[in-house]
Formats: sequence, C-alpha cells, structure tokens
Amino acid sequence: MNKEVLSLISNRLLIALVTLVIVSFAVFFATTMLPGDTATILLGQAATPEAVEGLRKAMHLDQPAILRFLSWLYGLLSGDLGTSYANDMPISQLIGGRFVNTLKLAGVTALFSVPIALTLGITAAMLRGSVYDRIVTILTIGVISVPEFMVATSAVLIFAVYLRWLPALSLANEVHSLADMLRVYAMPVITLTFVVSAQMIRMTRAAVVETLNTPYVEMALLKGASRTRIVLRHALPNALGPIVNAIALSLSYLLGGVIIVETIFNYPGIAKLMVDAVATRDLPLIQSCAMIFCLGYLILITLADIIAILSNPRLR
Repeated sequence: MNKEVLSLISNRLLIALVTLVIVSFAVFFATTMLPGDTATILLGQAATPEAVEGLRKAMHLDQPAILRFLSWLYGLLSGDLGTSYANDMPISQLIGGRFVNTLKLAGVTALFSVPIALTLGITAAMLRGSVYDRIVTILTIGVISVPEFMVATSAVLIFAVYLRWLPALSLANEVHSLADMLRVYAMPVITLTFVVSAQMIRMTRAAVVETLNTPYVEMALLKGASRTRIVLRHALPNALGPIVNAIALSLSYLLGGVIIVETIFNYPGIAKLMVDAVATRDLPLIQSCAMIFCLGYLILITLADIIAILSNPRLR
C-alpha cells in the first residue's frame, strides 16, 4: 500500500471524525429546540412551579446549553449515554435490545435487497436499450417516486387486510420458530426492500454502463470476448468502487426509512424507541438514538470510500 493510498484513507477517517463532532453539535441543539418544557411534560400540567423548577435543576436543564453539550459529549466519548428522563433508567439498557432488533431488520433487508438490486442493475446494463432494460428502469423510477410510508400502508392493506396472509404488526418478541420469523419480518422487509433496491438498481446500472463505455472494454469486445466475460472480468472489477458506493448510500438510506417502517408496523426497534422519546421530550434518549443513526451512516459512507480507494487500479 503506497503513501498516496494511506494519505487518502487517513483523510477520509479524519473527515468522518470531524463530521461526527459537527453532527453531535447539530443533534444536541436541534433536540433542545423542541417545543415544550421537558420538566412540565414529565410532571404534568398540575405540577406546581416549585416542583417544575426542582426537576429542572435535578436534570441540569437550568445550566447553559453549551455546558450541557460539553457534558453530554464527554459522556458519549467515555461510553456513558446518560439516564432517560422518562424511565429513569440507563439509556444503554433501553437501547440494547432495541438496537439488536433494528440490526436484525436491517440485516435481513440487506440480505434480500443487495443481491436483487445487483442482479437487476447489472443485467439491465448488459442489455441496455432492450425491453427488459426499459421495464426495469420504469419500475425503479416508479418505486423511487413512492414514499416508504405509502409502500408500507399499501403492504398492510394488501397482505394484512385483504389477503390476511401476514400480521399488520411486527412483534419481534414473539419469534419462536422460523415460521414466526418469516411472519414478523415479512412486511417490514418487503417495504424496505422496495425502497432500498430501487435506488441501488439505478446506481448500479449507471456504474456498469459507464464502465462498459470505456476504451479497454471496447478493445475486449473487438477481440471477440463474450458480453458476459466482458462484464464479469473487465467491467465489474473496475466498477466496484461506484457499486460499493451505491450499496452504501442505499443502505444508509435504510437507516432513515426504518424510522417510518418501525412506527407503522410497531416494530420494537431503536427507531420506534426514538419516536416514543420525542413524545415524552426524553432529550438524552432522543440524542443517543439520533447519534447511533448518524454513526451508522458515517461508518457505511466511510467504508465505501475506503473500498473505492483500495479498488482503484490507478492508485494501486
């Protein structure tokens, strides 16, 4: 590995670290600007002003925002996520099981969406201009145009209300067998696969088409190489960087789409926990959940950048 590659990777890691600090600043001050007073919401409208003021002091809400931010940031760096205002429990305990459920949902979705998207994207690029390519393009554009909450609502109406094949709610705690797992994850995975795969198909197709138009691919075609060999041996290795970026961007969008999906299907994940925390103005819990999503996004994007650097033959 040469110095230029190491320098580029170091720069990407440094940019990710700086971005994480900036994001933590934005998350903290955005949550503090939520309407309503946290102490009043927790105690109720019947609480006396003295009780509200006492709770505010106990939660350090009377301190300047910058001091609370520095204290919160120090806690994050030391692994202490704080204590939930609404439950009076360590946030790490509240998030633990929910985070595992969200990872399971994201993992199952990626397991289905990535192979489907790569297959459709690569084959559409190989047969560009054909009827198959046009059908795939039209379908992907149509799916991208529909928001995930519409896809989720349509899935509930079709599979739960009319056909009655699947439950409308996905309760991960009720999984005791393979059949239970299929029933619990089917609806959220179908919804997220539709949303994630469409963008991944388009970006994969564009990356492969761009590589197929390069001079070395045209030279291989003139030498009599088959289209399959050209794609597998020449186009795909050089399109690996853009394809990995397409996968990373699509899976990072999964982190945002899962918020809506978990809410609609009442799936007990970290996104549903964050939505419930917003209703109770549980600021430490909201901030911790938001930072987990931001960290996941940055990890995916940074890994994609590093893989793109390592797969670039010019840099090697």
